Amino acid sequence: MIIKSAEFVISNSKIEGCPKPLIPEYAFIGRSNVGKSSLINRLTQRMKLAKTSSRPGKTQLVNHFIINKEWYLVDLPGYGYAKASKEQRKEFHQLISDYIAGRYNLMNLFVLVDIRLEPQKADKEFLTWLGENAVPFVIVFTKCDKLTTNQIQSNLAAYKRYLAEEWETLPELFLSSAETGFGSEEILGFIEKTNGLFQKP
Repeated sequence: MIIKSAEFVISNSKIEGCPKPLIPEYAFIGRSNVGKSSLINRLTQRMKLAKTSSRPGKTQLVNHFIINKEWYLVDLPGYGYAKASKEQRKEFHQLISDYIAGRYNLMNLFVLVDIRLEPQKADKEFLTWLGENAVPFVIVFTKCDKLTTNQIQSNLAAYKRYLAEEWETLPELFLSSAETGFGSEEILGFIEKTNGLFQKP
């Protein structure tokens, strides 16, 4: 897929304010500081499209971008941000769950996981919640440029063992690097293929 255009549409704190669900939509989510905004910018080849920050937890709204005038890319608030207050975490969870449950056109959720870390409690809980609610998702391992090929394969194997304990069928897995662009073509190819399955309401 060639990205010809990528434009910001709207930010919302309520699901009711999201664009009408007339075209396919793909949302990106992960623990704070997983490199979500950087990956979005790399995928769209627009380095300032999604706001990046050295301060985790910056994304606090549902942010819609329209890509090639054909599909929405959605930047969701991160989960598991330790410094957020209990009330903030509750609000983030409600916003995320309302969004996921309420978007007919959500074709897939890209769950971002740092390849350098063993399965984290927040990731495990979120993946379990997705399974319980039958949400279509894939896992994207970020920051692959930080490890050697052997380290990547070792960590990936460990994650697959964890998933096999919880899931009868493993979700599709992607390796990526916002720094080098590694994996971008595969992720965009997945989106292009999945767009063909969309049915207008």
